[in-house]
Amino acid sequence: MTKFLSRIRFAAGASALLRSVLLFGFLLACVVPAPPAGAQQRGPDTPVNPTASSVKEQELLREMRIISGRGSIPDVKSYNIEQPAGREWRQFHEITLRWLGAIAILGMLGLLVLFYLVRGMVKLESGRSWRTIVRFNVFERLVHWMTATCFVALALSGLNITFGKDLLMPLVGEETFATWSQWAKYAHDYLSFPFTLGVAAILLMWVAWNIPTRLDVEWLKQGGGLFGAKHPPAPRFNAGQKMIYWIVVIGGAAVATSGYLLMFPFYMTDIAGMQLAQMTHGAVAMLFVAAMLAHIYIGTIGMEGAFEAMWNGTVDLNWAKQHHSAWFEEPSVKAQASAPEGKMAAAE
Repeated sequence: MTKFLSRIRFAAGASALLRSVLLFGFLLACVVPAPPAGAQQRGPDTPVNPTASSVKEQELLREMRIISGRGSIPDVKSYNIEQPAGREWRQFHEITLRWLGAIAILGMLGLLVLFYLVRGMVKLESGRSWRTIVRFNVFERLVHWMTATCFVALALSGLNITFGKDLLMPLVGEETFATWSQWAKYAHDYLSFPFTLGVAAILLMWVAWNIPTRLDVEWLKQGGGLFGAKHPPAPRFNAGQKMIYWIVVIGGAAVATSGYLLMFPFYMTDIAGMQLAQMTHGAVAMLFVAAMLAHIYIGTIGMEGAFEAMWNGTVDLNWAKQHHSAWFEEPSVKAQASAPEGKMAAAE
């Protein structure tokens, strides 16, 4: 009898539990609406309904190359909301370019500091003779300093676009950073014109002395005199200076061309071309800055007597013999070196 009553109580409890579960399921179905049709599972061949409220970005981009809206202004390109290539450009602009710039610029600075600590300044082995010869005339120096000044302004204002928001704005505040960025943008645009003119002048002015020769191969094999005490013969421009020359000419042409495409959008290319121009402009500019850091180092603290060549246009006789012995042996230079000191100064 006891077992029979226990079975009756178990059956009653199970029946009550089942009724509770069914009641809870009924209430849940009444409160929570059914998922929309667009959110239901679709097969690989099922087309996406772009008007569905649950359409995901990835699904929509797979179906449509460009997502466009509606507008009332004549520029129909402004109706585009998103395109797949735009995400690749954003990835490059916000991540890849920053890594490229940081590695190139900081890496170059680190190498230069290490080289200076190990090698130090390249000294004049014979000391100064206190007699000078003309290396660059007034026009050459004017073109160089105009181009160099514009380059520094362009580099700083360009780096501000990539790194300024994260590095500079926390230090100066949002309002100051906004004002600085506005003026930096003006400087970047307008100084590009004299910079381009300077690059063109450098191309025409020094191209005859920057054609590679066999002396350049020997100069590179011997490390240009930067390692050890031996200084290989070199003409007016050695192999290192020739590399800098072509970096300026080719790199300057690349950043100028891509920059003008960005300054005057859609005149010569479409949105894909604009994105390619921006990526080219940013990447080449970062490498350009890194290369110019090496050029600035050699021309200042890296080599004794080098800065004077572009500052006042003259170099010491012993400097010319040590670093550009082939140039020093040219008849015009040799004649200038043999002239009395007063006539040498007047040769410029």
